[in-house]
Amino acid sequence: MATKNPFTQQLITWQKVAGRHALPWQNTRDPYRIWLSEIMLQQTQVSTVMPYYLRFLNSFPDVMALAAAPIEAVIEHWAGLGYYARARNLHRCAQQIVTTYRGFFPDSVEQLAELPGIGRSTAAAIAAFSFGRRAAILDGNVKRVLCRQFGIEGFPSATAVDRKLWMLAESLLPEGDIEVYTQGLMDLGATLCTRSKPRCTDCPVAAGCVARLEGRQGELPAAKPRAKVPERTASFVLLSDGKRLLLERRPPSGLWGGLLVPPEGVPAEVAVRLGLQLSTATKLPTLKHSFTHFKLTLEPVLCQVEPQVHLGEAGLEWVDIDKAADAGVPTPIRKLIRLVASAGG
Repeated sequence: MATKNPFTQQLITWQKVAGRHALPWQNTRDPYRIWLSEIMLQQTQVSTVMPYYLRFLNSFPDVMALAAAPIEAVIEHWAGLGYYARARNLHRCAQQIVTTYRGFFPDSVEQLAELPGIGRSTAAAIAAFSFGRRAAILDGNVKRVLCRQFGIEGFPSATAVDRKLWMLAESLLPEGDIEVYTQGLMDLGATLCTRSKPRCTDCPVAAGCVARLEGRQGELPAAKPRAKVPERTASFVLLSDGKRLLLERRPPSGLWGGLLVPPEGVPAEVAVRLGLQLSTATKLPTLKHSFTHFKLTLEPVLCQVEPQVHLGEAGLEWVDIDKAADAGVPTPIRKLIRLVASAGG
């Protein structure tokens, strides 16, 4: 169906011909698959998400299976994808859909947005792709597209700018082809109107783009005002009996919630707490890892201990060294484990 806005119509026409049509979560109306993909794609690139998405579906094929699964299994399937609050919210959301909606996703943007981990933009995407609802999305990629196309000044997440962008996004909605238009916005931001080196010569809406006409692609959208990033240090004790590593499950909330990591602390104190006798202790190279809101320096120590079978503290697991990197551990811990494995434990 035609629309009066040239930007919208040009985007729809382009998406039908040159957009993405073969992603694993496309060509379906299944809200479970669409919801799962939208949550995984929050702050994560398509290429990273695809293998996780397929493995996740293999283990949890529908919302009932996900709701019934233990949170530890969900977290382990998410390990390495980052932003682990998404996995915890995913599990809570599945359980709420089962208990509140008898396993059926609500079809309104308002009801979807009230579920754990689903905000206004994600709710709109799910409603558009699953139920054909006419609703505006406004994720990071779309904000960049709109800021450049219409010359929107200011940091996009600032309250006044965010409000202006939502009004603009609503005004651009077509009367029909909402799924094509929504996908077109996503495709344009992900493949052409990228943060750096945008491919303006291939862009279907370049003729009317303020940023291109004024040579301001590098200025729009405005960058977030810089603040000093806090830095933290944490010591991890990699306890090995020569064949296995001792890992400890983190509390369900907080940093790396629900994942397995080596015990944290000073080696001697950790050994006393766990009732283990250290035979050697070797400092490993420090490892730096950046999170969204802070930087972490990991100070690992590899300690050899006598083989142990029973440990009195809950949440502890002996894991084979050659399997520990795939046992549901966060990315920087995986790097430490592989370092130990390559050195022969």
